[in-house]
Amino acid sequence: MFLAINEIKYDKVRYSLIIAVIGLISFLIFIISALALGLAHQNTAAIEKWHTQSALMTKDANGNMGQSLMQKSDIDKQNLTKSEALVGITPANVKADGDASRDSVQYIGLRDQDYIYQDLKLSSGHLPKNNHEVIIADTLDNFKLNDKIKIGLDDTSYKVVGITDDALYNMAPVVYGNLDNWAPIKGVTDQFKASGIISKNDTQLKAASDQLKAYNLKDYMNNLPGYQAQILTFTFMISFLILISLIVVTIFLYILTIQKLPNLAVLRAQGIPNRYLILNTFNETLLIMVISVAIGAGLTTLTAFFIPDAVPVYFDIPLMSLIAVGMLITGLLGALIPMRIISKIDPVTVIGG
Repeated sequence: MFLAINEIKYDKVRYSLIIAVIGLISFLIFIISALALGLAHQNTAAIEKWHTQSALMTKDANGNMGQSLMQKSDIDKQNLTKSEALVGITPANVKADGDASRDSVQYIGLRDQDYIYQDLKLSSGHLPKNNHEVIIADTLDNFKLNDKIKIGLDDTSYKVVGITDDALYNMAPVVYGNLDNWAPIKGVTDQFKASGIISKNDTQLKAASDQLKAYNLKDYMNNLPGYQAQILTFTFMISFLILISLIVVTIFLYILTIQKLPNLAVLRAQGIPNRYLILNTFNETLLIMVISVAIGAGLTTLTAFFIPDAVPVYFDIPLMSLIAVGMLITGLLGALIPMRIISKIDPVTVIGG
């Protein structure tokens, strides 16, 4: 490490440029990761808040609960427990009485005896006391407590009595209300009673009818419209950025090693073992990567304070730490080619040539 530190001190400009480039790549990886997490969170925030482990819906809904229509006979066969909740989910537009402007939401109908309703945490207001009262997500900035609103295809006026945070489903703010209102808001007949069943039990739900199908949490989220494509796109981008960082580190270290070959050959001729020179390259790479990743993390932290609320970023410290470790390992892999070159140095050939 002594030799590595002194090399960096001696050629500050060159090493500073290398660290700056790798640091900016690290920053880009952290920001894109946070954006990917933020968009994923906007899809699944409500699902996660329900402590969902599995879901049950009609087979022809293809895993999209918003398209599922369950009848009373299907529900009765399931024998719901205290850890299971009946929900009615539908995309809808919401507008204030007398206002033509509309906001897109996901209406989620609940029964007051089910755990999701009982576990709802409000930032202000109270839980609905009758069928014409609703709770809205705090991201619906155009509405406030005691506003009268109309939802979907229902002409009934609903009163906003509560506001809850972190209530997003499939990229849209959530409006919670009574399950009885789900059918008129969706515009279906009253023969349909709900969209499906959510369970927080570790044991997956079992379909009691051949018209129903159960999904584990992963499959349920992957079937949300656009969710899987979004995750795969960002995973692809992040993977390529990490690969680019590997190539950049390898190129820089290769050039540095080639430029230092005469000096390294002199050290070998003086009796410095290969093992020491290889270890020096490893330490130098580790030092460069640690400083670069730290700079990237620092820039990301600074950006987090100034980024607008409208940008859907979500910083998960454990995942960010894992990405940082992955980048360190990738950088060290980039040192393998220079280390191999050093291991084959022939002082007579280099100095004599």
